[in-house]
Amino acid sequence: MINTKDILETINMIREENLDIRTITMGISLLDCVSEDENRLCDKIYDKITHTAENLVKVGCDIEKEYGVPIVNKRVSVTPISLIGGALSPDGFIKAAKALDRAAKTLGINFIGGFGALVHKGATKADNNLISVIPEALAETDFVCSSVNVATTKAGINMDAVAEMGRTVKRAALLTKDKNSIGCAKFVVFANVPEDNPFMAGAFHGVGEPDAVVSVGVSGPGVVSSAIARGGDCDFSHLADIIKKTAFKITRVGQLVAFEASRRLGVPFGIVDLSLAPTPAIGDSVAHILEEMGLEVCGAHGTTAALALLNDAVKKGGVMASSHVGGLSGAFIPVSEDAGMISAVERGALSIEKLEAMTAVCSVGLDMIVIDGDTPADVISAIIADEISIGVANTKTTAVRVIPAYGKHPGDVVDFGGLLGYAPVIKLNEYSPSKFIARGGRIPAPIHSLKN
Repeated sequence: MINTKDILETINMIREENLDIRTITMGISLLDCVSEDENRLCDKIYDKITHTAENLVKVGCDIEKEYGVPIVNKRVSVTPISLIGGALSPDGFIKAAKALDRAAKTLGINFIGGFGALVHKGATKADNNLISVIPEALAETDFVCSSVNVATTKAGINMDAVAEMGRTVKRAALLTKDKNSIGCAKFVVFANVPEDNPFMAGAFHGVGEPDAVVSVGVSGPGVVSSAIARGGDCDFSHLADIIKKTAFKITRVGQLVAFEASRRLGVPFGIVDLSLAPTPAIGDSVAHILEEMGLEVCGAHGTTAALALLNDAVKKGGVMASSHVGGLSGAFIPVSEDAGMISAVERGALSIEKLEAMTAVCSVGLDMIVIDGDTPADVISAIIADEISIGVANTKTTAVRVIPAYGKHPGDVVDFGGLLGYAPVIKLNEYSPSKFIARGGRIPAPIHSLKN
């Protein structure tokens, strides 16, 4: 039974504390689009997406108006294109990316994810062909996002792929240098990638998913921060309980929207992803949650412990609110998208080393971090290797989305605009990992992966 107090509380969350549905994402299988003719393949990709998701934006807007819950993004994720483009040349994969982009523009969605590959144990010819043109695909499209999974706890780390990812990031930065190297913001490298993630840039439709599915990503850092402030100087057990109960309420809103979207679109409900995804807006910051817990500034000693408490409590609250919580679900720490993170970097409180430590206990990884445009590819590969190893060793998802902004150096600020925000260029360790990255091969899976 819904009472007046609950209704008023939800209204306040939306009006004053930035509660929103960050995305409704429709996952679409393209496995039935396979064709030996690249033009026919691209036509089938476009037709399948535009037919299946033709009402996605309308339904999202209708639900937003009827329920008064902001739905910020409407998106589509598809089967990793390398899996359906086995016969494509590199140029053919660029055509496929443009077909995805055309479909996104026809639908009026914000992003489309799935231009990627799964190479954690090795790469096929199709994988290599697709990876070779990721920078061009990102530069020549507006709404296409790309991801590559280079490691799993069961398989270990494909270091040949990690080395290639560093070169891919560098080329993407170069080809989009006139837009502050924004191509890199649409590309993410994963370990243990989830197949049902609704958030970009890493969303794709997994092979174990149905033909089409609708999932919802909920966000509300401001709601959590306000709840902690109301709780005062309580002990950690009470603090965790406050966060858990707040996460429960946020997730119930997501569950409502997800069920309604599923019913109206006529496709199965997938998951609710309860991720505290910040924006540059004031009052919508994960860093400010940590500071509300008692840290002078995000990055101070104690930050990792505070984030661990937050992430765990969010997951526990979300799981109790929905039978199908999935995706990433926890706390994101994207530097350029979080006003508190931006401030912490500017003040010198938050380094890339501290951010890496924080990723051991949060939902994703090193995200939206701007680095020196002259950073060598092998250093970027080493940053990826470090982060990916945390995911593999801890049996969790980790990822890297760094932007070596062309022509920018420590002390400069790079502004991407919109939800991508802005960030100061962060300083990196000056010593070289080139000989380490050049070894190639695979880092074996950890011993605790042998669970059968």
